[in-house]
Amino acid sequence: MKKILLLLILCNVFSGQLVSQNELSQTFNLMPWPKDIKENPAKFIINSDVTISLSPYNRGRVRNAAVNFLRRLSNRTGVFLNEGFPTTDKKGSIHITFSTIAKLGIKNDESYALNVNNTSITITAKTDVGAIRGLETLLQLTQNNESHYFFPGITINDAPRFVWRGLMIDVSRHFQPIHVLKRNLDAMASVKMNVFHWHLTDDQGFRFESKVYPKLHELASDGLYYTQEQVKDLVAYADNLGIRVIPEFDVPGHASAILTAYPELGSKDGYEYHIERFSGVFDPTLNPTKDITYEFLENLFKEITPLFPDTYFHIGGDENEGKHWDENIDIQKFKNQNSLQTNHDLQTYFNIKLEKILNKLGKKLMGWDEIMTPNMPTTAVIHSWRGENEGLPNGGSLIAAAKKGYQTVLSNGYYIDRMLPIEHHYTVDPIGNAQLTEAEQSRILGGEATMWSELVTPLTIDSRIWPRTAAIAERFWSPQNINNVDDMKKRLKKVSFHLEELGLTHIKNRDVILRSMTNNQDITALITLSKICEPLKIYARNKDGIEYKTYSSFMLFADACVVNATDASAFNHTVISFINDENNTNKVLFYLNNWAKNHDNYMKLEKNPKIQPLESLSKNLSEVSLLLSNAIQSKSISTENLNAVKNHIEILNNPLVDVEVVIIDTLKALTAYCETKYLSN
Repeated sequence: MKKILLLLILCNVFSGQLVSQNELSQTFNLMPWPKDIKENPAKFIINSDVTISLSPYNRGRVRNAAVNFLRRLSNRTGVFLNEGFPTTDKKGSIHITFSTIAKLGIKNDESYALNVNNTSITITAKTDVGAIRGLETLLQLTQNNESHYFFPGITINDAPRFVWRGLMIDVSRHFQPIHVLKRNLDAMASVKMNVFHWHLTDDQGFRFESKVYPKLHELASDGLYYTQEQVKDLVAYADNLGIRVIPEFDVPGHASAILTAYPELGSKDGYEYHIERFSGVFDPTLNPTKDITYEFLENLFKEITPLFPDTYFHIGGDENEGKHWDENIDIQKFKNQNSLQTNHDLQTYFNIKLEKILNKLGKKLMGWDEIMTPNMPTTAVIHSWRGENEGLPNGGSLIAAAKKGYQTVLSNGYYIDRMLPIEHHYTVDPIGNAQLTEAEQSRILGGEATMWSELVTPLTIDSRIWPRTAAIAERFWSPQNINNVDDMKKRLKKVSFHLEELGLTHIKNRDVILRSMTNNQDITALITLSKICEPLKIYARNKDGIEYKTYSSFMLFADACVVNATDASAFNHTVISFINDENNTNKVLFYLNNWAKNHDNYMKLEKNPKIQPLESLSKNLSEVSLLLSNAIQSKSISTENLNAVKNHIEILNNPLVDVEVVIIDTLKALTAYCETKYLSN
């Protein structure tokens, strides 16, 4: 009975396994998984004679994708290709056919068909975007044996489940240079994401060059902003990848930076507005009763919107608590005169005026779910970020919005900055089990992963986005029944490694940070610790938003650690195997003995204030591992040593240097097993 209970404890460490899926996913590391896939016995050998041809030939997205494909294929295989560009005078061994050049939007067709046989490969699509999605799938199919690389015989018919598959990056709290954004766009395209939501303004900075209101970037950006030429370049870069760019200019709240430049737009006279250095929700808010507020926004939007060809324009609209509105006598009079009972009514008044401005500019207003009030027209798009954690009923604002007639996009459950494990995000489905009519279901456009940047810099942002976002991308693209967590993790390991080809730093920058922490000493001991530690979750790292400023150090141990620590997962499976069968002791002892010896390596380091606080973690891990190793090998543990084990685990269970040890439950289960089986009187 105790053995069964121990297994239940361990199984709770990981999410339970869901329905089984196609056995081919054990063979192919595709992500997102295709809609329909069939294997055949063919094998297309990758050699120097591989060529690509296009029908029709053009110098647009498909040609660029084909050239990029050939470069990546050559690098991945080491094959020296005779032809490095698509051929124009003959049919290539890889032939791509499509019908139209897509204008990016929610009605764009991204379907494709891929067929691989012994001597030829065909990709057929209705649009050029569908064709480049097929090329990404083909590259993921690359396999090898001892003598050659090849594409396995396969037939795929694929199309996305949702039309909106996005990633939001906040560049206000921490500015992200263009090259950082571009490498993330490349990664998005590789897993078939198609919307980049660019959060450009907030309390900590206004990141857009305005020639109409130049004080916005001169006084409210700390000199860190995008020129209009850079914006044009990035939008074109994304378009070339089949990715739409949705800008967000957050109003009327989150307006500290705007009001630093133009305080006359504020709701509190005489208030000293300034760029915020901490995180959180702040009081400065645009005054919705002044005509100059709407003149300012209309002029600004007239300047902005030509740079962003997409129909959708995000106005934020979240987390406005209205404190400065409540303190302003004139605003209260305005509310009474216009029969506006609450601040929500006043913000709806503001949002409706903004929607009219944007409609004149050919744009469709989108905002966070606070904009969904009884009087808000259903022509607005609701971006759902709140759910049960924010006090909303099951299904959150997404299902409510769809039922009320709004188009809607889900981010609740995909907040990757909360540092939750991939199992959490992967098991969130935009529709789930909701009972919807066909019309209601069609209004759910898809979802977005959200990367708020309070705790990330250009050095660490990739490791906070990837590889988890690749699994989220599968949730947006693949059929709903593709949901086996273990299978996803197996495929994700390969996909994560291949993302490095695109310039992502999510793997290598761990060592960059650890070398910096040690002043370039041997970092082996710290690597070992980082593999069982994860950053604190759900904003516990930056309690109340005031532990870190925007210019604080982010070159610490917590920044080197990532979600889904690799050794934690492996150790859990190893301990389950051991409890099921004591003959499986070697792997358990491998981990325990490695951790037991690791403290000796740590103590060899020349200490400094960055690594000294890790001594308690290193020492207690070493001692608990040695005691458990001895117990397993001798099949005996004394009461004294058992109590010592439990004491060490309790110490390890306390967060340290903004990380948590994530093998605690497994250590407790192993301890309970030793107590049951080996305790000596």
